[in-house]
Amino acid sequence: MSKRLIVGVTGASGSSLALETLRQLSRANVETHLVVSEGARVTIAHELGPAGLTSLITVASYTHDPRNLAVPIASGSFKTDGMIVVPCSMRSLAAMAHGFGDNLLTRAADVVLKEKRRLVVVPREAPLHEGHLETMLRLARLGAVIAPPVPPFYTKRDSMQGMIQEIAARLIGWAGVDPGPEMTRWGESA
Repeated sequence: MSKRLIVGVTGASGSSLALETLRQLSRANVETHLVVSEGARVTIAHELGPAGLTSLITVASYTHDPRNLAVPIASGSFKTDGMIVVPCSMRSLAAMAHGFGDNLLTRAADVVLKEKRRLVVVPREAPLHEGHLETMLRLARLGAVIAPPVPPFYTKRDSMQGMIQEIAARLIGWAGVDPGPEMTRWGESA
């Protein structure tokens, strides 16, 4: 079996990063299970246009309704290699940090944590107040990788799309998938 990852998309800004992450996982032959929150649908339409949601669904291997807690990814017995939540709203971050599995996205994250699998969370908020930071610390202590989409400037990418590709490559790397040539490594030319 190839690798299998859950990709959660919340209502925070960053839909293009979610799409690029799914594209890179697809090119790496990773089976993806996409969960798009209700809030994300609004953000996706605003950022990617009316066909944005379709773009994400087309790239994913499987798509699940965020209200359906009876699908396989809601159970620890369904083997996955982990989950990437990109982008991650502060609401979803708090729900994951406190075990509120009130929708499929947060339930799947809870399963990933309890099964000691990789959870990469991409929080999209600035500036951060103490509550945000405490919640991130709590989630990190539970084993999650907290990965704000900070641009790696040393790669000298000359476009926003190039920077999005770099950040997505790092996310999938932290999730345990080799990003291959998608990621510029220190000391290598961009």
